[in-house]
Amino acid sequence: MASHDFDVLIVGSGLAGLSAALHLAPTHRVAVITKRQLQDGSSGWAQGGIAAVLADDDSFAAHIQDTLVAGAGLCDLASTRFVVENAPQAIRWLRGLGVPFSLEGDDLHLTREGGHSARRIVHATDATGAAVQKTLIEVVRTTPGITIFEHHTLVDLITSRKIGLAGQRCLGLYALDEASDEVVTFRAPQTILATGGAGKVYLYTTNPDTATGDGIACAWRAGCRVANMEFIQFHPTGLYHPHEKSFLISEAVRGEGGRLLLPPSAGGTRFMPQHDARAELAPRDVVARAIDFEMKKHGLDCVHLDISHQSPAFLHEHFPNILAHCAELGIDITKEPIPVVPTAHFTCGGVLTDHSGRTDLPGLYAVGEVAYTGLHGANRLASNSLLECMVFARAAAQHIAEAARTPIPALPRWDDSRVRDADESVVISHNWDELRRFMWDYVGIVRTNKRLERAAHRIALLTGEIHEFYSHFHISRDLLELRNLVQVADLIVRSAQMRRESRGLHYSRDWPDMAAPAAPTILVPALNG
Repeated sequence: MASHDFDVLIVGSGLAGLSAALHLAPTHRVAVITKRQLQDGSSGWAQGGIAAVLADDDSFAAHIQDTLVAGAGLCDLASTRFVVENAPQAIRWLRGLGVPFSLEGDDLHLTREGGHSARRIVHATDATGAAVQKTLIEVVRTTPGITIFEHHTLVDLITSRKIGLAGQRCLGLYALDEASDEVVTFRAPQTILATGGAGKVYLYTTNPDTATGDGIACAWRAGCRVANMEFIQFHPTGLYHPHEKSFLISEAVRGEGGRLLLPPSAGGTRFMPQHDARAELAPRDVVARAIDFEMKKHGLDCVHLDISHQSPAFLHEHFPNILAHCAELGIDITKEPIPVVPTAHFTCGGVLTDHSGRTDLPGLYAVGEVAYTGLHGANRLASNSLLECMVFARAAAQHIAEAARTPIPALPRWDDSRVRDADESVVISHNWDELRRFMWDYVGIVRTNKRLERAAHRIALLTGEIHEFYSHFHISRDLLELRNLVQVADLIVRSAQMRRESRGLHYSRDWPDMAAPAAPTILVPALNG
C-alpha cells in the first residue's frame, strides 16, 4: 500500500482548501486530497457572490450589524468583525489571481441580497463560485509545491491516541484511492479539513453529492468538539422540477426585485409582506419558514418566484445561467414565474475552531463550511460563506507558516484484511435513502420533540448496522459517506434536542419562543471526557 509524506495535508478542493494551498505553497509541500475531481465541491455551485464592504456608502459596522441580525443573537462578535474587516483584502487577492468579476465601468458591480442593508455583493454574473473555482484550479495546477490527489476519499484521521502514542495530536490520515481500491497512508505535521458541509443528509438539497459531512464526522471521532449543528440553513428558493434535484435560484433574484407568489390555484398573490416587513429581502430562515407555512396552508408542492417584470436584456445580463438552465427545462423566466421550494443548503455549525482555524486537536485545522467559527450564528447571512472560506484559509496558512515543524513518527498501514460482500451496495443504498427521507420529514424546517425522538431512534438502528459493515467488510466510498452522514445526523438531532427554544434556523413547535441568554450548542466527544 502507498504512503505519502508532506508538510501539510488539505482535505477538500473548494475555495477554502485551494486558498489555503496557494497561501502555503511557497514555503511548504502541500497535498490537496479530494474525493472526486478538483471542481466537484460546493464552492463551484455558489451563484450569488461574496460579501465585502467596498462602496463609499457602506461600512464595516453595517456589514457586521447585518450579520448579527441574521444570526439571531448567536454570532460571535469578534469572529464577525475579523471576517468583515478582512473581506476587502480577500477580494483584492482574488482579483489579483484573475477572477473575472462583473464590472460597472471600471469598478466592481455590487448587487444586494436578502438581509443586507447595502449593495456589497461582489459577483461574476450569477455563477460566482464557478468563476472563482475555475481561476483557482488553473493556478493550483501550475503551482510548484502542490500535489493533487483526486478520487481519494478520507477514511479517518490518524491521531497519537489511535496508534498508542503519548499525547494527542493529528499525525495524518487514511484515504481510499479509488483507482487502486486501496487505503493510502498520508503523513504530515499539519492537516487542514476543508471538506464542506453535510447537505446530503437531507432528501432535497442544493449541495453536490460530495457534501456528506466527512470532515465533521472524522474530527468528531478524533476528539474534536462540534457546535451549533442544529442550525441547517434551508435556502428558500431551490428550483422545483421533476427533472432537477439540486439547482439553486440565487438570492440575488430577490435582491433585484423578484417577488414570491402563490400559484394561481391558490390565488396567485404575493405573500411575503404578511410574514415580515422586509418581505422578499428578509433573511433566509424567515423566507424559508414563510414558504413552508404557505405550502402547508394551501397544500402546495411549491410556490412561484417572479422576476418577469425585469426586461429580457436585464435578465440575460444578470442571470444568464439561471435563465439558460430554466429554459432547458421549458421555463421562460422572462415571461413566467419560476417554481421554487425550500431545500437544505448550508451547515451553519461544524468543528469548533479559533480565529486561526485551529481545532481542539493539535495539528488539525478546519476551514470553510466544515468549521464553526461563530460567524454565522443561528442563520448565515447571504454571501458570507465564500468570504469565510478565504479569510480563515489565509489565517490558518499564516499560523501554520509560523509554527514549528513537528517531527512525525512512522505510521501503521491500514488493515484491509476484511471480506467483500455482494449485498453491501444494496444495504448502503437502502440505508442512505432511509436516512435522507426521515431527516427531511423529522428534522427539517419545522421540528417537534416527537419528530426528533423518532429520528434519534432510527439513527441508532442505522448506526449499529453501518458499524457492522464498516468493521467487517471492505470499505467503499459509498460506505464511508454513509457512515459520516449517519454520524452527522446524530450530531444534528442531539443538538436540536438540546436547544429548548426557537431561534434562527431551528424552529420547534414545542419551544416556539426565543430563550435568554443566547448560547451556542457545544457537543463534546466521550473520549474528551
